[in-house]
Amino acid sequence: MDAKTKLGARLRRHHRVRKRVTGTPERPRLAVFRSNRHIYAQVIDDVAGATLAAASSMKLGADGDKKDAARKVGELLAERAKEKGVSKVVFDRGGNRYHGRVKQVAEGARAAGLEL
Repeated sequence: MDAKTKLGARLRRHHRVRKRVTGTPERPRLAVFRSNRHIYAQVIDDVAGATLAAASSMKLGADGDKKDAARKVGELLAERAKEKGVSKVVFDRGGNRYHGRVKQVAEGARAAGLEL
């Protein structure tokens, strides 16, 4: 984990955030991973070590604007989480800035009724 590279710096930030952010059965963690092409989001119960719901822009097949795809991923994830009985989550930005596509996932989840 060398902070001299972009990936290394992101991983250092991610580890720093994960020291404080953990998902519980009452309030699981909404984790976001952003690649150059796609965005992935999961709702995770860290106590049980289980993924409760997941969504990605790869499965949506959304072409065009990546921000729109990220918002749809957030909305889809919120619907799937609510089916599992999850209404409140803690947001894990994955070492990325809360900006752009990462922010759109959070706003999409909020719009679909998930409390962050």
